[in-house]
Amino acid sequence: MSESLFRRLLIMVALIFCGAFAVLVIPPLMANPDILAAAAGGFVNPYAAGYSTDVILCWVILAIWVLYERQRYHVRGGWLALVLGVVPGVALGFALYLLMRQRQLKGSGLV
Repeated sequence: MSESLFRRLLIMVALIFCGAFAVLVIPPLMANPDILAAAAGGFVNPYAAGYSTDVILCWVILAIWVLYERQRYHVRGGWLALVLGVVPGVALGFALYLLMRQRQLKGSGLV
């Protein structure tokens, strides 16, 4: 896969996620702005709880990776990916981190 295709696919998936988030989450949140109830909604049944647990732990893995690479390779700006990994979600934060990481590592000569 070429580097440009990789970047375009990451951007496309991040934008698809943002669109889905805007359509699926924002209208009910505007109608009932209880953020704790919205978060708890991810655990309303065993299937939703499984997906929600997966997403939460994917964010934890992303956080470990960001912290490791900040120290090991001096990748900067990972905190932004972690914030965006919480709101709106890990799909956006992870895609952003990969794009930032690629640009910084390429510029440093490590990749």
